[in-house]
Amino acid sequence: MSRKKKNTPIKPSRIQRKKNIRDKNSSPNKPATPRDKGTIRPGSGEELPEIIEALTSAPGSAAIFGEGDDLAGPNPADIPQELPVLAVRDIVVFNYMILPLFVGREKSVKAVDAALAADRYILILTQKDEAVEDPTEDELYATGTVGMIMRMLKMPDGRLKVLVQGLARAKVKRFTSSDPFHIAELEPLMEPEVPELTSEQEALIRSSREQSERILSLRGISSQDIMSVLNNVNEPGRLADLIASNLRMKVSAAQKILECYDPIIRLELVNSQLLKEVEVANMQNRIQTMAKEGMDKAQRDFYLREQMKAIKRELGDDGDETEEMEDFKQGIMKSGMPKDVMKEANKQLHRLESMHAESSEATVIRTYLDWMIELPWKKLSRDRLDIKKAEYILNEDHYDLEKVKERILEYLSVRKLNPKMKGPILCFAGPPGVGKTSLGRSIARSLGRKFHRMSLGGMRDEAEIRGHRRTYIGAMPGRIIQAIKQCGTRNPVIMLDEIDKLGNDFRGDPSSALLEVLDPEQNFSFTDYYLNVPFDLSKVMFVCTANMLDSIPGPLRDRMEIIRIPGYTEQEKTVITRRYIIPRQVSENGLKEKELEISDKLVSKVIREYTREAGLRNVEREIGTLCRKMARKKAEGEKGPFKVTAKNLYTLLGPPHFLEDAKETVLPAGVAVGLAWTPVGGELLHIEVSTMPGKGKLTLTGKLGEVMKESAQAALSIARARADKYGINPKFTEEMDIHVHVPAGATPKDGPSAGVTLVTALISALTDTPINPEMAMTGEISLRGRVLPVGGIKEKILAAVSRGMKTVLIPSQNKKDLSEIPEELLKRITIKPIEKIDEVWPLASAK
Repeated sequence: MSRKKKNTPIKPSRIQRKKNIRDKNSSPNKPATPRDKGTIRPGSGEELPEIIEALTSAPGSAAIFGEGDDLAGPNPADIPQELPVLAVRDIVVFNYMILPLFVGREKSVKAVDAALAADRYILILTQKDEAVEDPTEDELYATGTVGMIMRMLKMPDGRLKVLVQGLARAKVKRFTSSDPFHIAELEPLMEPEVPELTSEQEALIRSSREQSERILSLRGISSQDIMSVLNNVNEPGRLADLIASNLRMKVSAAQKILECYDPIIRLELVNSQLLKEVEVANMQNRIQTMAKEGMDKAQRDFYLREQMKAIKRELGDDGDETEEMEDFKQGIMKSGMPKDVMKEANKQLHRLESMHAESSEATVIRTYLDWMIELPWKKLSRDRLDIKKAEYILNEDHYDLEKVKERILEYLSVRKLNPKMKGPILCFAGPPGVGKTSLGRSIARSLGRKFHRMSLGGMRDEAEIRGHRRTYIGAMPGRIIQAIKQCGTRNPVIMLDEIDKLGNDFRGDPSSALLEVLDPEQNFSFTDYYLNVPFDLSKVMFVCTANMLDSIPGPLRDRMEIIRIPGYTEQEKTVITRRYIIPRQVSENGLKEKELEISDKLVSKVIREYTREAGLRNVEREIGTLCRKMARKKAEGEKGPFKVTAKNLYTLLGPPHFLEDAKETVLPAGVAVGLAWTPVGGELLHIEVSTMPGKGKLTLTGKLGEVMKESAQAALSIARARADKYGINPKFTEEMDIHVHVPAGATPKDGPSAGVTLVTALISALTDTPINPEMAMTGEISLRGRVLPVGGIKEKILAAVSRGMKTVLIPSQNKKDLSEIPEELLKRITIKPIEKIDEVWPLASAK
């Protein structure tokens, strides 16, 4: 065994010098804390010159770190049978390992003092749990390392710095004492001699050296000196200990290697740890390389952009482009877009940055980004959920319409209890002038939301709803997105007016595009072709209006909740005119509130003699005419108030348009009065039947539709089947021709409601019996003589009352519709339900 001279300084090899780890809660210049006491951790060699000197001059230290030296382990006879125990927390000490330690625990300090007072040997055992402050015998691993204390230095705070070298493995037989420090009886585990190495073992040694070199190269450490030391170590056990002492391992893994007695198996364990370390180092190196490449690319892009900006400045093309791009970035960040939408907006912004500012495509992208930023992606109006206040507003804006008001208050109540509910799709169906559009404004006012009206009448282009694709010149978003932007909130009230008057042509079908808009289960991700990103319409409250439901496609109609507004009675019209129309027209025509005086009786006279409609548009026109006449007098210097009287009413408005006396008091045989529903309200329908000699030919005139023609054929069959019952000549179909005519031939007429009237007029003509002129009727017929239900009962009864009818015959199954008719209206007319056609003739006959 050779040993270098004691006084010859030897430079430690890098891989054998254990990297000193400072205690997390202490430093050499910091007073000890309660955590520091009893803590044993590697120290910092750079902080203590004496320890560095000990590393190069202490006996035995040069043998492990020198180049080409060979140090055998100590003689077992030299190691005492009992040694003081030094417990360490987070490190496993191997043979030939020299490291500095901080010693702060009281027991550990006494153990070091006892070892220094004897022969400097000490048993180093690792704790199983490093958090334990005072470990017991069971909390220490049974296998450790016998070390020699090479140097000791006392710190001002009472702690010790010691330099320890591992000498030999040892196993604890038993602990002989635990106070004032642990003393253990041990059994040294000397390294067994390895016979001549096999090729497999030689390959294992080479693999371990190569893996060590790979780790050093991956970490960027110069490996020349270190590998020279490793290449000179040919003993498997010593090589395993040398590598293991410098590997980053968990305490449990290092302890497992320490406890392995067989050097070959121990080297295999170290080699497996090396493979793991190589894998980790490879991954770490890959991550660092990727990060560096990304950083280099970012720096390169930044440099090129700065160059581009400088070039543009020299060309005079820069302007406010940089400021504009920054405004776009800030706008996108503050707009509240969803992540997917923001990703698309940033993508377009990056495209814009690389384009010339004056290019046509840059203008398109700039306009697109303006739309994206200005849309209210998250802004919501706060609903006014005071039910009483909303009811007051609805009553203030509209008279009657209880069904509509009740539905709106129900929506507000549910919204108050469940704020996440989706907006309903209401459709107000009724004749013009009944207040459908103004109801939308009242709904928005009662909710405290923004209101937008969109007229759909005559719309034929699908792009009006879904928008144009950005590939077209002058592309714009659809009118739905435009309305959202104008309102500035994501939950306005949008009124789709005249939805029954949509058209379609080669440019698409707008009604099909509305299917997604008006479906609460789909419109949360409505995609406009211009934006090309989804927008949430589920919070929007859509209100539609229509005069006729028949022209609305079935799928679209199925998505809406239909609320019918049939029309107003004369008394309702009088109240509405007094409360709303007169004050509005007085203000619009420059008069003051009390300068026009007109009694309710004269208002009713205007309604009755100058208008005949379900709504109030003509009433407003006539009241406007009165106001204009008075405004002229005021402008000519006359002083008010201006009073409308029964004498000057005809002078102001001209002769009446409709007179009560114009109603026929006697009807000739073959004429019956029916009731029809039209988009503008109910109407009286005179059906005329004339007979003449012939051969049974049936002629139908008056621009009748297919359904009405079929009703006439059914009426003829019923008359033939009941000829004997009504005293009709059974051979009338062979001896005479029948002509059925419905006046106002320029107006298309269709529907099954005239069936009862056709049968009655036909029997009246064949029996030469006149019909009661004050009776009107409606109902569909079947060949068996049953009277089937029809629609529009309220509008028909309103028309009958306004024309002075005294009796109305309706199908018995329509009695349920009478609940919608005001009480005062029912008092002015007699309603007689009928089930079979045979019940009609006794009631309708003038006799």
